[in-house]
Amino acid sequence: MSSRDEDGRDTVREFRDAVNMNPGELGKWLATDDSKAVGWRRRGSGGGESVGHESGRRIIDLLRKRANQFTDRDFAHMRKVVGYVRRHMAQRPAGDVRNTKWRYSLMNWGHDPLKAPLPAVGGPSRKALQRHRETERTSDRNRRR
Repeated sequence: MSSRDEDGRDTVREFRDAVNMNPGELGKWLATDDSKAVGWRRRGSGGGESVGHESGRRIIDLLRKRANQFTDRDFAHMRKVVGYVRRHMAQRPAGDVRNTKWRYSLMNWGHDPLKAPLPAVGGPSRKALQRHRETERTSDRNRRR
């Protein structure tokens, strides 16, 4: 196994951890006015689509691809998404974030902060943590019997 294969697997794992919305959820979100109202627009875009909104459309495509179909550009975008989500999660505002531009911007990038928290960098994946919790619950139930 080459280190490039391992890097690709790590990138996909981190991307899938950062993006906690499925293609259907993300597509519905991107169609809303709140989604279109947030985010940075490139200079000269004439008030067009924000960078995050454009990224959201690309994320939907990536979520629908098989791992063996990813290109170098896909991996680069996945790393960009992971970086964005991690940076912005670190800037979480105080209080209820339910109806904030901060949350809406993250959702454009495929991450709803009201769902499960983002795993630590280099730590176990969200799915691994979920499997671990399910195993603990099963063990607890078996001990009570």
